Amino acid sequence: MDLLNTLVDKGLRRELPTREEALAVLATSDDDLLDVVTAAGKVRRHWFGRRVKLNYLVNLKSGLCPEDCSYCSQRLGSTAGILKYTWLKPDEASQAAAAGLAGGAKRVCLVASGRGPTDRDVDRVSDTIKAIKDQNEGVEVCACLGLLSDGQAERLREAGADAYNHNLNTSEGTYAEITTTHTYADRVDTVQKAHAAGLSACSGLIAGMGESDEDLVDVVYSLRELDPDSVPVNFLIPFEGTPLAKEWNLTPQRCLRILAMVRFVCPDVEVRIAGGREVHLRTMQPLALHLANSIFLGDYLTSEGQAGKADLEMIADAGFEVEGAGEVTLPEHRVTAGGGCGSQAGAGCGSHDEGAGCGSSPESAGCGSHEGGGVCGTAPAAPAGEPRTDLVAVRRRGAGTDLAPNA
Repeated sequence: MDLLNTLVDKGLRRELPTREEALAVLATSDDDLLDVVTAAGKVRRHWFGRRVKLNYLVNLKSGLCPEDCSYCSQRLGSTAGILKYTWLKPDEASQAAAAGLAGGAKRVCLVASGRGPTDRDVDRVSDTIKAIKDQNEGVEVCACLGLLSDGQAERLREAGADAYNHNLNTSEGTYAEITTTHTYADRVDTVQKAHAAGLSACSGLIAGMGESDEDLVDVVYSLRELDPDSVPVNFLIPFEGTPLAKEWNLTPQRCLRILAMVRFVCPDVEVRIAGGREVHLRTMQPLALHLANSIFLGDYLTSEGQAGKADLEMIADAGFEVEGAGEVTLPEHRVTAGGGCGSQAGAGCGSHDEGAGCGSSPESAGCGSHEGGGVCGTAPAAPAGEPRTDLVAVRRRGAGTDLAPNA
């Protein structure tokens, strides 16, 4: 297919595709799907080999957010039966992080619900970053706390944070339909503040909220212009008790086409499969590893994810390898250009979790992701095309509970 050959050539040269080419990827047929995955996989392997970076979410503060993001289970007015608790203490957060690191994660994403941090909150998170880094040599830490005020990104950087996540989530043209308590421009401003402070910027999107192909291309092109090191791609999990509870718009094939489009537009950045991969990609998750080079391990912010052991087996069975702590995630040209944080550049949190402070995606992987629905696997599969509500489970273990985390 001439389109795919052109996109591969452009991806290897880091050349921006045209909007028409990006839209054409989303419009390809299921018959052409494997050809699309193969083409985007060539670009992924050129820049990242067969490495898969593992990230682990720690929900520092869950629920009771004053923002009205429609996708989020922690939003104002949400009736979702999620865990609600105030700030974890630094040692509690460090213990939670240790579980993910033991499972192979090299980055810990610290997420807190709310519009944005107060200066006291920045102090709390700074103490938590110190505790995690004191006990885990070489770990990367990404913060996801919502909208930042002047000087807060610099303080987080001084405290040892490597990255900051704040997702754009959807296109500027449709943003007001999803959230009214802050603006698209507020989100852009926070990503720019992180960049300016020397943090590795992480910003992504949520697919499946009823947006058009044009909206998806718009937000991905906006992300390319912002030039984050990491782009988390979240797939909406319609959580009961939220305004988007009935928006079951995604199929595994649609998700793969979206990931391929993101890879073609952002060829040399860390593309992360964030919240919702278990619910929407389901048995086709291994194919998505040919497109993305990063995933979250275990559970998400307010929902359960695939068992950490199953994640590791999936990576190995698909012929990929877990990225080691000493390996640099981003291609050399991005690191030397100052686009990351030295050897740790390119992490980026990423999910669209709802709780990630005013703006990340709903429950999923925090720091940017949406619910990673707990693939419990006990209910019979729904008929083709039917909503897979059986794959969504509220997190009841890990941070904020007395039960061991899934990692």
